Amino acid sequence: METVFDLAPAVVPVVVLDHVEDAVPLARALVDGGLTAIEITLRTPAALEAIQSVALGVPGAVVGAGTVLTPDHVAAAAAAGARFLVSPGWTDRLLDAMRGSGLPFLPGVSTATEALGLLERGVTDMKFFPAEAAGGPAYLRSLASPLPRARFCPTGGIDADRAPGYLRLPNVPCVGGSWMLPQDLLRARRWDEVTALAAKAAALGGS
Repeated sequence: METVFDLAPAVVPVVVLDHVEDAVPLARALVDGGLTAIEITLRTPAALEAIQSVALGVPGAVVGAGTVLTPDHVAAAAAAGARFLVSPGWTDRLLDAMRGSGLPFLPGVSTATEALGLLERGVTDMKFFPAEAAGGPAYLRSLASPLPRARFCPTGGIDADRAPGYLRLPNVPCVGGSWMLPQDLLRARRWDEVTALAAKAAALGGS
């Protein structure tokens, strides 16, 4: 089965959108910069329509839904055209719904116990959140030996300076963040500058 890590380059932009009309030009700007997997969080009323707009209007984008908290979120995101699902945590009901969707998914963990619970359920791909607050690269490095099957996408407090430290870890295929999406550029719809920042972020995957 395809995984989120198969779909995602080394950096996944985490997008919060207030205006649906910004979804397509923003996604195009990110894709043009080399960030093709885009997580649109379900934190605003515009999110589901934004996911649908990107799924239909930006062929080069692999759009996913983030901040998936309930089985209803899973169903709505899948119906909108999301290609993958990301949650800050997990429960048995949410995990069953994500697995039942047939979409690749990343349930969130912040402790070894939570990661072990997912491994017992056959899930090896996880989000590590909130990454910086939960211990950062040092914590993930310490999990690599006792939990060798677990792979993580850390998100939360990561910027261009911190990302390389995560990407050097053997159990981190990608990181998530919003540093390439400064609010002043989004408000001004300066898409060319977003593309330039996205290109710099995409280049971290080769560093």
